[in-house]
Amino acid sequence: MSMASLPKHWKVVRLGDVCNIIMGQSPPSTTYNDEGVGMPFLQGKAEFTELSPIPTKYCTTQLKIAPKGSVLMSVRAPVGNVNLGDREYIIGRGLTSISLKYGNNRFLFYLLLHNKKGIEAKGYGSTFKSINKAAINDFQIALPPLPEQRAIAHVLQTIQEAKAARQRELTLERERKAALMDHLFSYGTKGEPRKETEIGEIPESWEVIRLENVLENTQYGLSAKANLKRQGYPLLRMNNLVDGLVDISDLKYIQLDKEELEKFRLSKGDVLFNRTNSFELVGKTGLFDKEGDYVFASYLIRLVTDAQRLNSYFLSFYFNWVPIQIELKRLSFRGAGQSNISASKLKMFKIRLPSFFEQQQIAEVLCAFDTKIAALEQEAERLDELFHAMLD
Repeated sequence: MSMASLPKHWKVVRLGDVCNIIMGQSPPSTTYNDEGVGMPFLQGKAEFTELSPIPTKYCTTQLKIAPKGSVLMSVRAPVGNVNLGDREYIIGRGLTSISLKYGNNRFLFYLLLHNKKGIEAKGYGSTFKSINKAAINDFQIALPPLPEQRAIAHVLQTIQEAKAARQRELTLERERKAALMDHLFSYGTKGEPRKETEIGEIPESWEVIRLENVLENTQYGLSAKANLKRQGYPLLRMNNLVDGLVDISDLKYIQLDKEELEKFRLSKGDVLFNRTNSFELVGKTGLFDKEGDYVFASYLIRLVTDAQRLNSYFLSFYFNWVPIQIELKRLSFRGAGQSNISASKLKMFKIRLPSFFEQQQIAEVLCAFDTKIAALEQEAERLDELFHAMLD
């Protein structure tokens, strides 16, 4: 909404005329601690979340204190990020505290969140921008009467809280899935006794087998240069492997002739394995389950399972189990700046293998979790879109 199109009963005012503004001041570094001694201390936006900070440092020297309920705004590198103070904070040079003298501070928080780009534009400096108190004082905002401030804040708070609830559900569901994976890959589905093997304890009926014995094929991907112009076929890369599946929200494209397409086109059920990258990212695995013609990049390995012996969903879940991710990273060769697992080394990797029927059971249970997680993610995304639409 532009200033010219405001409702007639809204007033355009300077922040300095209607707000108490406290610029932060950093206390001596010797007074910081992470043991909870003193008051929570914020130097800048590092501890900001979508609503209120999560402090990691505390301070015994009380120089500049932001009152509970005030809006905390970043004033340097970067400028304009805001959070709502859920308690008193000692604030350093990277922050300012802004409170309406007569008004609703939660409304002010949403208003400044909406005006972030305008505030950022008031900053100065070529490398790291900052904003001073005079520029904050002079910044103009549109202020409705207090009852309307409360009504607007209530609507936005309701949406924001609904999104936070979905995010908490997501966190809980991911934790449940991780705990279930620990149980299923350690104990199976039958509650049978376990036996000791060279790769740890496994259910009595399970086997230990080299991966090569249950694969039909392994293949490196394409090394040709890709483009962002949607010319050719979508090329899956390491960043497209997310939580054990393939995410196609960020794609590059590659032009291929018919023969190359046939050679590198992915089929449903192919498992993609990230063979080279930083130590943290090597070993990422995702199952391809999309419709359409997709190919894959050279730093990925396509694993085609023996459809009679190894369920590809089971393999993808197994490779994304935290203990196996650790084992795969140990398998990698660590060079300068990156690690690598060759296809030949990967084929020698030993896995725990239940019956094909039990593999299907495990995969179905974990797929159900993925379906619920995806639904919660979509709900959170829709609530985020609604929040920003209502904010505008």
